[in-house]
Amino acid sequence: MEKKPHVLVIHGPNLNLLGQREPGIYGTLTLNDINNKITHSANLLGLNVECVQTNHEGVMVETIQQAVGRYDCLIINAAAFTHYSIAVRDALAAVNLPAIEVHLSNIYKREEFRHYSVLSAVVNGTICGFGVHSYILALNAAVSLVGGDRE
Repeated sequence: MEKKPHVLVIHGPNLNLLGQREPGIYGTLTLNDINNKITHSANLLGLNVECVQTNHEGVMVETIQQAVGRYDCLIINAAAFTHYSIAVRDALAAVNLPAIEVHLSNIYKREEFRHYSVLSAVVNGTICGFGVHSYILALNAAVSLVGGDRE
C-alpha cells in the first residue's frame, strides 16, 4: 500500500473567530466545522491532512519552515498576512514545497488593499471566493500536485 500524501493546512489570524466574525463575508461555519469538512474531503481523496491556526506571524513562519520533510504540500489561508507579510512569503519560497493559497471570500471583490497578495508569486495557485469550498478545491489541486489514492 502506498503512503498517502500528507497535506498541512495553515489558517491565519482571526480565522479562529469564524462563525462569529462578519458572517456576511465569511459565513457561519466555525473553524472547527471547516476543519472537519477538510478532514472528511482529504480522506475521500486519499490524503492525510493536519490543520493548524495561528494569530502570530512568527509562528506561521516557523510552521512553514518545519513542514519540510513532514508534509508533501501546504494549503495556506494567511488571512491578513497575505497582503503584507514578506516573512511568510519568504518562508514559502524557502521551503520549496508545493503550496496553494486559499481565501474564503473573493479578495478581489473587497477593499482595494486586499486585492494584492505577496504570497501569490511563490505558490502554485490561488483559490478564493468559494467559502469552505475554497479549501476543498485546494485539496483537489493538492492531489494533482503530489498524487494520492484515486479510485
